Amino acid sequence: MIDIVLALLSTVGALSILFASIGILRMPDFYLRLSVTVKASTLGVGLLLICAAIMFPDVSVTTKAIAIIFFLIITAPIGAHMIGRAAYFTGTPLWKGTIVDELAGMYNEETHELDSEDDDDEDDDTPNIAKTEEETE
Repeated sequence: MIDIVLALLSTVGALSILFASIGILRMPDFYLRLSVTVKASTLGVGLLLICAAIMFPDVSVTTKAIAIIFFLIITAPIGAHMIGRAAYFTGTPLWKGTIVDELAGMYNEETHELDSEDDDDEDDDTPNIAKTEEETE
C-alpha cells in the first residue's frame, strides 16, 4: 500500500515539475512564466520531499524533509513577489494580451510605495481597476 502512495505522490510531483518546465517555454511573458514556475515547482518539490520522508522513516530524514518543505512554502512566494516587483519597476513589458494593469499609476516612482487612488472613497465597495493603455489614449 505504501508503494502505491509513493508511486502516486512521486508521479504527481514529477508531472508538476514537468509542467513548470513546459510553462517556462509556453507562457508569453515574464510574469506568467514566473507565476507558473513558482507554483508548480513548489508543489512538485514538496511532493517529492514527502515521498523521501515516507521512503526513509528515519527521524533525521523526515525532519529535514519537513523543514525544507516549510521553508520552501514560505520563501518561494515571497521571492517570486520580489522578483516580479523588481521586473515591474525596471519596465519588463507585459504580454500584449494583458487586459488590465492594476499597478499602472499606483506606485510612487521615487519611494516605490503603493499609493491608493482616492482616499475619500473609503465607503465605496467597488474594486479599483486601472485603465489599460488603449483606454487612456
